[in-house]
Amino acid sequence: MKKNIALVTGGFTGESVISLKSAAVIEQNLDASKFNVYKIVITPQNWYFEDKQGAKHQIDKNDFSLELAGKKIIFDAVFVGLHGSPGEDGKLQGYFDMLQIPYTSCDALTSAISMNKGYTKAIVKDIPGLHVARSCQFFENHPANAETIQQELKLPYFVKPNNGGSSIGMNKVKSPAEIQEALDKAFAEDTQVLVEEFIQGREFTIGVYKGKDGIKVLPATEIISSKEFFDFEAKYTPGVSQEITPGRMNAEEVARVNQIANKVYLKLNCRGVVRIDYILEEGTGNFYFIEINTVPGQSENSIIPQQVRATGRTIQDFYSELIEVIL
Repeated sequence: MKKNIALVTGGFTGESVISLKSAAVIEQNLDASKFNVYKIVITPQNWYFEDKQGAKHQIDKNDFSLELAGKKIIFDAVFVGLHGSPGEDGKLQGYFDMLQIPYTSCDALTSAISMNKGYTKAIVKDIPGLHVARSCQFFENHPANAETIQQELKLPYFVKPNNGGSSIGMNKVKSPAEIQEALDKAFAEDTQVLVEEFIQGREFTIGVYKGKDGIKVLPATEIISSKEFFDFEAKYTPGVSQEITPGRMNAEEVARVNQIANKVYLKLNCRGVVRIDYILEEGTGNFYFIEINTVPGQSENSIIPQQVRATGRTIQDFYSELIEVIL
């Protein structure tokens, strides 16, 4: 008997546009012979399923159910394709936990912590072989912040919102005169801001997931951006960055990175598929942790689908496994 799967998308932030693109790809690749898929759009105003005729059917938030043609649809599991809040920060996960509906992402606590870059680094920094850049974390846009940064960190810096993904509001600062403007832009996106020292090296991102046979690490992707750093435009505009999968690492680096990625997944108690961004420092080859994305993009330009295909698997097979392991 086919399982009823709710594919949640949309969201409360600017990342909702990416969520809808991810959901379109996920929907196309979920095995129709195994699953009845219902794409549920979640917005601040509305939670709904849109049928083929364009009619919108409201979700009953009391039990996350749907009524179609007089029949009540109860979901066996949720495929989380919603980036940003409330799908990536733990809010939806806590709701589904209360309703005892399994889902394909990290749990509420891990999602909430991982959404906060500063807190995440504080947890993973003791993993052997993992390094983190020196940083300052701010909770309000105070005039004294610029002075604190100059006293504690060396130029250049990355100034970024502490919560959220997609590199929205992130800027690279090369001189003291640029600090305040970068802080203003970051605080326009979030109430917390993280400022980090720049690490010179090659940038990579790697997918990790829990499958039927335990934790698996996908082939890493090397990111070569035509821009100065991998920002929102570089991530989501075709041609702005070059993505090499598998990334150019020697056997020792591959083994070391895979071991570290596995330990990050375990230490943060991750579930489903996550993507870990890191830098291999120029000269030393040290692994510098950047951040973890607990609901990585699944659009046509996204990296996880590239990495899955590099293993020789189909996206359909991969998505099926993510669902089957939680049922």
